[in-house]
Amino acid sequence: MAIHTFTAVVKGVRPLTHDVRELDLALIEPAAIQFKAGQFVSFDVPKAGRPAPVTRPYSIVSPPSVQDRITLLLNLVPGGPGSTYLFSLNTGDRTVFKGPTGAFYLRDEESRNLLFVATGTGIAPIRSMIATQLARRTNQTVTLFWGLRSQRDLYYQAEFAELARAHSHFSFTTILSRPEPGWTGSTGRVTALVQERVASVQNLAVYLCGNGGMIRDVTTLIQGRGLCPIYREKYYDG
Repeated sequence: MAIHTFTAVVKGVRPLTHDVRELDLALIEPAAIQFKAGQFVSFDVPKAGRPAPVTRPYSIVSPPSVQDRITLLLNLVPGGPGSTYLFSLNTGDRTVFKGPTGAFYLRDEESRNLLFVATGTGIAPIRSMIATQLARRTNQTVTLFWGLRSQRDLYYQAEFAELARAHSHFSFTTILSRPEPGWTGSTGRVTALVQERVASVQNLAVYLCGNGGMIRDVTTLIQGRGLCPIYREKYYDG
């Protein structure tokens, strides 16, 4: 898949939490993009104290079936050149990015059930993968475990709940590591869900996206239960 330079215009900015937002980019030139669910695009952005721009990757959260625009998921990191730049964009602004690229993408493995594990905004490529997988209308079980910090960090909950109602073979659990009083859902680290609920890896494919500690721990847990494909992407914003 060739890497191109795209010019786009900001069509929408959607705040999701106190420090997370979606950025909707409509393509100008080229007018369409083809990518695999899970891949990313990159921005060259200025960084204080450096003469040359730095490159920051952002996974595409929208599915490949939408080709005239892309949606990105952004987490504001204080002092981070990439998120500082993208958070400064407003509706009507133009921007330039390169892509698509990345080896973390949804495979076509109809014989395997799928387990997705994410922390924080590592949900971005996984959201694209889940939407793509459910559109395939196979009988594969699709499970999502998503770790966040507290209630103020919750988003996409209604969307995933609606997908679970529409697709009986899809289920998701959001677990909070530091919930405020009143939380009635799962509490702890997302690795605990893998420990408790994944008894066998037979006919399973695993996709992990988030912080390095989660990826390391879940990989160890899965490999302790046997051999299966594990696809991983360490995710960070900056």
